[in-house]
Amino acid sequence: MWEGEVMRVAVVGAGPAGLLVGSALAGRGHQVVAVERDAGPPRQGVWARRGVMQFHHAHGFRPQVGQVLQEEWPAAFAAWMALGAEPITFDVPGVGPVHGGHRSRRDTFERALRTTADGVADLSIRQGHVDGVVASGGRVRGIVVDGHSLEADLVVDASGRSGRAADEVRAPASAGGACGMAYVDRQYRLRDGAGPGPMSNPLAWQADLDGYQAVVFLHERGHFSVVLVRPTADAALKGLRSAAAFDAACAAIPGLAEWTDPGRARPVTQVLPGGALYNVYRGQRGIGGGSGLPGLVSVGDAVATTTPTFGRGLAMAFLQVQRLLALLDAEADPAMVGEPFDAWCEDTMLPWVCDHIRIDGDQVRRWQGGDVDLTRRLPSDLILSAAQVDPRIAEASTGYLGMVDLPSCLDPVEPLARAVYESGWRPPRSPGPTRQDLVDLIGAAAGGG
Repeated sequence: MWEGEVMRVAVVGAGPAGLLVGSALAGRGHQVVAVERDAGPPRQGVWARRGVMQFHHAHGFRPQVGQVLQEEWPAAFAAWMALGAEPITFDVPGVGPVHGGHRSRRDTFERALRTTADGVADLSIRQGHVDGVVASGGRVRGIVVDGHSLEADLVVDASGRSGRAADEVRAPASAGGACGMAYVDRQYRLRDGAGPGPMSNPLAWQADLDGYQAVVFLHERGHFSVVLVRPTADAALKGLRSAAAFDAACAAIPGLAEWTDPGRARPVTQVLPGGALYNVYRGQRGIGGGSGLPGLVSVGDAVATTTPTFGRGLAMAFLQVQRLLALLDAEADPAMVGEPFDAWCEDTMLPWVCDHIRIDGDQVRRWQGGDVDLTRRLPSDLILSAAQVDPRIAEASTGYLGMVDLPSCLDPVEPLARAVYESGWRPPRSPGPTRQDLVDLIGAAAGGG
């Protein structure tokens, strides 16, 4: 039984969630070791970031990310700003300027956290592979790192969706899976003196086309990412992974052609295949669905993974860490926080995963030729789209868009949106190549034509 005021904490993973919880607990006087396979950013050159497929892909940084970081780790927030992260401001009629988060690449964000972590007293980062969790007497005792035991009173699993360190003592995912979408993207940088291309809103530019989607995420210091999203089952569009096909698609899509015009911007990465996207929820329960192992808590993508189209992932991870810290501050025994944290996640994280499951599943169905399904509750994206016809929907959507209110806040206006679709209205497609046009472009690029 843990009886002291100073905990020994082992954190599995030194990504954003792991470093945030590790630095915050170290700042509270606890002894923290974060175990990570990656060696950290090199002094020069590209940081490959081993084990994090999405590291160089597009990311959104909602206001919650900066807010939690400023509250729990202000030195890391200052380092992020020093590396160029840019605040986003919305001008809301009748309200005025509203903070909308930050523009940044994931690389820039993690560099700020990892380099700041090196100066945190009582936090050490150990390079290695976590083989599993050690338990005895009905509670966690530590972890096994490369065959050697590391004793701990609290183990925080921040290893991500694909982490397997706690699989022997933790129930599998209870909701979600592959969402039926896959994507490719590429990073660019604006040339000196060139301004950004068109924007759909202060966060991004987006085109909803026939059977696929194109998105531009603007980052810091003129960097931006172009993302092309398609149904996973549409094998013909896999050819977008080639640079020639990707370039041809960008040049053919109005708006995107402006962003990627060689006179405006130059690519700074290769075309990056992102693979299948997932929406997954995995609670704290133990094998068989019983209570979780006392002293083991999972956070971040190890609990809730959502597709990146709404930029919610890091915000959800940081809100989880903030809640976990509050529970640990109020509880003398770290073994007691697992169940209340699990209940909080089911109430406040699971609804966002379910929201993505509905949105993405229905989007794929419509990409493949399906119409709006009026036999069940409309997915949130269609409710929001109907605000183009009924402005009362927009007035009720602010809390949802800012992640201040749960998706259920749209329930009162769902009937208004339903009436819009029952009238025969449908969201207009963005101008650009059809799915077949895109297939033809891919074929021509492959043949050198």
